[in-house]
Amino acid sequence: MAVCTSSFLSSTSSSSRPSLCFRFNPLLFSSASRRRRSTLPLSRSRLRGYRFFAISAEAENSGIFNSPEVAKSFDFSNEERIYKWWESQGYFKPNIVKGSDPFVIPMPPPNVTGSLHMGHAMFVTLEDIMIRYNRMKGRPTLWLPGTDHAGIATQLVVERMLATDGVKRADLGRDEFTKRVWEWKQKYGGTITNQIKRLGASCDWTREHFTLDEQLSRAVVEAFIRLHEKGLIYQGSYMVNWSPNLQTAVSDLEVEYSEEPGSLYYIKYRVAGGSRSDFLTIATTRPETLFGDTAIAVNPQDERYAKYIGKQAIVPLTFGRHVPIISDKYVDKDFGTGVLKISPGHDHNDYLLARKLGLPILNVMNKDGTLNEVAGLYAGLDRFEARKKLWSDLEETGLAVKKETHTSRVPRSQRGGEIIEPLVSKQWFVTMEPLSERALEAVSNGELNIMPERFEKIYKHWLSNIKDWCISRQLWWGHRIPVWYVSGKDSEEEYIVARSHREALTKAQEKYGKNVEIYQDPDVLDTWFSSSLWPFSTLGWPDESAEDFKRFYPTSVLETGHDILFFWVARMVMMGIELTGTVPFSNVYLHGLIRDSQGRKMSKTLGNVIDPLDTIAEYGTDALRFTLALGTAGQDLNLSTERLSSNKAFTNKLWNAGKFVLRNFPRQDDTPAWEALRAHKFDNIESVLKLPLPECWVVSKLHVLVDEATASYEKFFFGDVGREIYDFFWSDFADWYIEASKARLYHSGDHSVASVSQAALLYIFENILKLLHPFMPFVTEELWQALPSRGEALIVSAWPPTSLPRNIDSIKKFENLQALTRAIRNVRAEYAVEPAKLISASIVANPDVIQYISGERDVLALLSRLDLGNVNFVESPPGDANQSVHIVAGEGLEAYLPLSDMVDISAEVQRLSKRLVKLQAEYDGLMARLSSPSFVEKAPEDIVRGVREKAAEAEEKLTLTRNRHDFLKSKVLIAN
Repeated sequence: MAVCTSSFLSSTSSSSRPSLCFRFNPLLFSSASRRRRSTLPLSRSRLRGYRFFAISAEAENSGIFNSPEVAKSFDFSNEERIYKWWESQGYFKPNIVKGSDPFVIPMPPPNVTGSLHMGHAMFVTLEDIMIRYNRMKGRPTLWLPGTDHAGIATQLVVERMLATDGVKRADLGRDEFTKRVWEWKQKYGGTITNQIKRLGASCDWTREHFTLDEQLSRAVVEAFIRLHEKGLIYQGSYMVNWSPNLQTAVSDLEVEYSEEPGSLYYIKYRVAGGSRSDFLTIATTRPETLFGDTAIAVNPQDERYAKYIGKQAIVPLTFGRHVPIISDKYVDKDFGTGVLKISPGHDHNDYLLARKLGLPILNVMNKDGTLNEVAGLYAGLDRFEARKKLWSDLEETGLAVKKETHTSRVPRSQRGGEIIEPLVSKQWFVTMEPLSERALEAVSNGELNIMPERFEKIYKHWLSNIKDWCISRQLWWGHRIPVWYVSGKDSEEEYIVARSHREALTKAQEKYGKNVEIYQDPDVLDTWFSSSLWPFSTLGWPDESAEDFKRFYPTSVLETGHDILFFWVARMVMMGIELTGTVPFSNVYLHGLIRDSQGRKMSKTLGNVIDPLDTIAEYGTDALRFTLALGTAGQDLNLSTERLSSNKAFTNKLWNAGKFVLRNFPRQDDTPAWEALRAHKFDNIESVLKLPLPECWVVSKLHVLVDEATASYEKFFFGDVGREIYDFFWSDFADWYIEASKARLYHSGDHSVASVSQAALLYIFENILKLLHPFMPFVTEELWQALPSRGEALIVSAWPPTSLPRNIDSIKKFENLQALTRAIRNVRAEYAVEPAKLISASIVANPDVIQYISGERDVLALLSRLDLGNVNFVESPPGDANQSVHIVAGEGLEAYLPLSDMVDISAEVQRLSKRLVKLQAEYDGLMARLSSPSFVEKAPEDIVRGVREKAAEAEEKLTLTRNRHDFLKSKVLIAN
């Protein structure tokens, strides 16, 4: 067995952590050596009889878990087996405890068409951390999974699939097309669910929902009817975002804006009754909409056009159609020409202005993006073809002034990529203002907590300026609007809202007679409408007596990206309050976007998309999760391979720590050793105070960590939790305590002393695994299964209790020991002392410090590579102080290291003398170049700057070498 006493465990990390190593000879752990029964006290020889504790028979026989005894590192391919084992054991289901406060998260349902991306990985990681933590805290914990039918996205996918066979949706008809979509869903719809499982999501999959399930569909219909009965749903023709290719209205969230090059067209509008010089020039990016102009507007303070206000303008190429010239302060007189054409049917701002001023609304476009009969000779042309022809005709008639290059903010469909058309269309809407008032109150009175807090302002701003919500979509895939019309009657006035066709027919017959015929509205509801019911419809609403609804509603946390705070979160709050009388969740936790290492948004165009499944295959799920969780709530996270590599090394470090801990336990059949080990307690102050200094320090630090980490978990400060655990494990436990424990395990020769370290190792490591499990569930569970005295599974183990005893004085004392060790190590490094060489030391301190430092002389000697027989503890400097290196480790704690132990002083002085000559020549050469005017004035600036930097570096090396040379030379003179 080879042990590097300055550090332990092999590591692949490229961080600033020290290089660590711990190598075992496999022969020492052969079956023959395990059979030997040694009566020796704990020592290096007795380690030959040690072995790992076997994992449970069930796990061992089924091959679910790998033990560090046989596995060099954690095997990522084992993650799926561990996950299936958790699920098969029912660990994801809530453990119902009467009187306990449940913790519930409704998963933001990903689109059924989706495949895993880093946004999914982020929300799954954060939600699973919350779920696993609260499950271990003993709360009945439920994570509700499901998928969204994604009306537009799914219909588009299936239409494209059919198009490869030359089949169109219209060829099949609604029923057959819908059947094909269901077939596609059954075949491909589970992809995203299986990928989410790969991330370790501990959802209760027995409660999985799909937004078109019978239960959720019933909730959607009920919500529509109740809102309509209260007068909150109405039908009307208003401006919407229209997708000509998809032939449907689309949500604001499904419109993406991009800065694109285009043109600004300047067109003459003649003033009716005026001379040839009387005209107004407008500037527009969309000349084809001029057929829909209903007014020309100027700013009332614009003196250029004051004489035309109140007159009429002639719309070009319309055979003399007149529109009024009006004034309104809305017009920006400094943009373009200061004249605005008002086309209310084709621009959101013009639409609002026309409604304010009472102007008519004229639509010139068909729903497929072609111009209609209002455009006269241009009718039937595609909107972009019409633009080209119109400009050509304007040039011929002398009404075209000029065309300039112009960058516009272009709205495009998130799904199809086409340019979205603002269009007035007959749709169904929800009146939002009365709903928003109660949603605002929920935040103001503390019923709803939004994290991070800064998003409250955005939430309040949006709800205070809310517009009515267009909830109808012209699709075939989705929840059909529960409205029926009576054949032969005005559809705007005579319609029936009902829960089913039968109910609608009954109502129609009661009003119009037995022979009435009815037909259902062809539109479906916006996908966001059903999603806004998600937190309570998945729990059984509208049946409020359902067990899940009674037990788990309202839910505890809604976690999602901050980009859909308004479109989804706020709507859920409004619908929940309106339909159930309760805010649907207590807390909203918002995460940011995942960006690449340069801070750019991931996109296929940039080629910077990082696939979570590829990342898992290379780094493991635990490393990915830990990396994602270290971000700050609400802030975007830059993801880099360096971070992933570092956290993969952390996984390996954890595994190797487990290897060390397990290999230093007694044999399974050594009953007295195990009785002694289990006799050690760490949960009362008396037992903690009796511990040796390193054990008292590390246990105290652990108990502080448990309190800090638990408090951070409760505040949802997951980045803080991760960093706190990481620092404790790597710095305190791995770098210091494990190294200190070797003094007891390998050199003490005392069974009782070694037993303390064994007990502390087990106690600390068990608690590290518990604290870290929500972040890194797979590697921690596998290590847990290899530990002795463990429970059934880490995933359902009890969270460490808080407010456990700690001794602050021991923390300060061990920190002094650490400072002394670091100082000695630095001197050894400075003098290039060989790692295996042991040196002498005189430790100078007051009696109190000497007492506890000398009590750990074995630890100090092991960690600092000191010759244990030549470590002296004194209250004043030793007689050979002038031939030693003096170290001040802290107030009242110093050390003297004899130079003769570390270096041949005379030989080193000669070596440094030669090096000084070389460094001086190098420095003089550089300064000579910098002293030359021809070089400084004629050489490129970056070359001169480089020489200056080299000169400064050479001067620093020269000074350091000279100081060391002079110091050692003075020691030679003193000795002589």
